[in-house]
Amino acid sequence: MKNQPSRRQFLGATAALVSGAVLSSNNLFGAPAYIRNLGKPNSLINGVQIGAITYSFRDMPDQSAEATLNYVLDSGISAIELMGGPAESFAGAPKNTVNMQTVFPLMRKRREKQELTADENKMLDEAEAQMKAYRQEITKWRLSAPMNKFEQMRKMYNQAGVKIYAFKPDTFGMQSSDAEIEYGLKAAKLLGASQVTLEHPGNDAQTLKLGTMAQKQGMKVAYHGHEQQTPTFWDTALAQSPANMLNLDLGHFVAAGNTDPIGFVKLKHDRIASMHIKDRQTPEHEKGNLPWGQGDTPLLQVLKLMRDQKYTFPATVELEYKIPAGSTSVAEVKKCLDYCRNALS
Repeated sequence: MKNQPSRRQFLGATAALVSGAVLSSNNLFGAPAYIRNLGKPNSLINGVQIGAITYSFRDMPDQSAEATLNYVLDSGISAIELMGGPAESFAGAPKNTVNMQTVFPLMRKRREKQELTADENKMLDEAEAQMKAYRQEITKWRLSAPMNKFEQMRKMYNQAGVKIYAFKPDTFGMQSSDAEIEYGLKAAKLLGASQVTLEHPGNDAQTLKLGTMAQKQGMKVAYHGHEQQTPTFWDTALAQSPANMLNLDLGHFVAAGNTDPIGFVKLKHDRIASMHIKDRQTPEHEKGNLPWGQGDTPLLQVLKLMRDQKYTFPATVELEYKIPAGSTSVAEVKKCLDYCRNALS
């Protein structure tokens, strides 16, 4: 917390610079690297890039681009998978009135066919109706969005020492037009991302379309899965396009009952664009989502495998276990990073 005031001053100055002022890179020409990187995070550990998805900070009250950057910096992370909200709000998107902090867990429970109470079902139905109206509004905005704002955001994050390697906006679903998909791919490229991520649509025509469009843009499309993940889950999409890749979730893969996650990573490593890491239990142990080191997911083994085999895809911290009383998501992501640092040292 002692560094917070100077950090906020830095972010304010950076936001001003990228919004209009000119910052010459020649100002630091010849300066030693340790001076240029002073105070910046570094979560590249012995060749393994540890990142975080900004969904991990969903409990935090301010979801703006500037606040999200603060959370990332405070957790010590230097590379991220960025959710669509902070970036699109920075670019001037209309505000979503649905409280996604409340809705996200309910959406997941419904998707995974977990039982919902009558009140939860009613709340989710109402939220989905509101989101349908919001999608119409934001779709219209996306088709004329000021794309230079995404480049400005990339500069702000990069100046602070944070790289955006993946972008996850809600623009690649079955309901999205080709124009909206193109917008999402172009925004990702302007943010500096090499890949976009999304939930696997479960539709072969959609993965073919996305792979084809992404390949033209020089981007990768990485498909995420939950407990429907199997060793053959991605096979059709992978065969359709070299741009189609895996956004493997190792914790969900274990909770789905797959018995050889390390063997699967070895088999598919060249088609994994990024991998979510969390510590879940096997079905025999009730599939719990636990603080790292307490579940059944082979986190130590996979991190060491990435180090020893020099795999280049990032391992993305996704915080999903219950945050202990008195803590925050920022503090817990930092604990996860420390776990990775100890594993890789």
